[in-house]
Amino acid sequence: MTSRVCIALTSGEPAGIGPELCLAAARAQLPVELVCLADRTLLAERAAQLGWPINLRDYDPNTRQPSQPNTLTVLHIPLAAPSKAGQLDKRNARYVLDLLDRAIKGTVSGEFAGIVTAPVHKGVINDGGVPFTGHTEYLAEHTGGSLPVMMLAAPGMRVALATTHLPLKDVSAALTIESLLKTATIINDDLRKWWGIAAPRIAVCGLNPHAGEGGYLGREEIDVIGPAIQLMRERGIQATGPLPADTAFVPQMLDQCDAVLAMYHDQGLPVIKHAGFERTVNITLGIPILRTSVDHGTALDLAGTGRADPRSLMAAIELASQIITRAA
Repeated sequence: MTSRVCIALTSGEPAGIGPELCLAAARAQLPVELVCLADRTLLAERAAQLGWPINLRDYDPNTRQPSQPNTLTVLHIPLAAPSKAGQLDKRNARYVLDLLDRAIKGTVSGEFAGIVTAPVHKGVINDGGVPFTGHTEYLAEHTGGSLPVMMLAAPGMRVALATTHLPLKDVSAALTIESLLKTATIINDDLRKWWGIAAPRIAVCGLNPHAGEGGYLGREEIDVIGPAIQLMRERGIQATGPLPADTAFVPQMLDQCDAVLAMYHDQGLPVIKHAGFERTVNITLGIPILRTSVDHGTALDLAGTGRADPRSLMAAIELASQIITRAA
């Protein structure tokens, strides 16, 4: 970790709400130096559109630039084409990834202590000719993380995923004893490293209804998930399950665990987003750098209106700041 607590904030899809969320963050007094990676003209235009008097100052890597209300430090990265709120343009697909590339480079080198990301639009990036499945996979590919793990954290709940952006029909084949063991190991290690939990407790969901009902509703729990949990325990990981997903998230169960490991995206994330939407933070485990993010998408219909709720971004900044401080 760098001794300078300076976080890179990527502004995401320029036609979405990302730029104005960054501007909204600048209106608050933040606990860290925040450097927004964006096109400066885009930010100025969006601030004028919203009627927000935000001072945009240039990033200086050699000078401390503490947070000041209504001031945003900007590392200028130019758009490929002018952007209008709410209107996607595939010509800017590479620009969105340029923001990420610069943030990754700076964090790996120690220039930044971590990355906070505003939302991107996967479809328009692919339309622009760049295969892209999501931030999680992209960050792993560009930092050498062999198995990235997506975790969402909200007050009173953490949910990690055994698989991320896969069609539902492919989930079963993607689950192996080895992959589940490796995922649980990453969760265990990063809960200790990032949150300071000495002996993390992980509740592991089954894949099928009623966790397979003893094999009558599927054998994944018997053949894969159960044996993986046994290996987790042999490695010193406090894992329980396989648990039926329809009861894994009740308060009595959550009180007994530090994280829930869900088998697929829509098994776990709807629950945590319902419980804490706009307060939930996405954090990537299993990579050598710190990255947190919002729990929502680009919301093109809200872009430029000033109605986008910045609480998830503020929570992502706050969590990154807490983790950096704890790790220092």
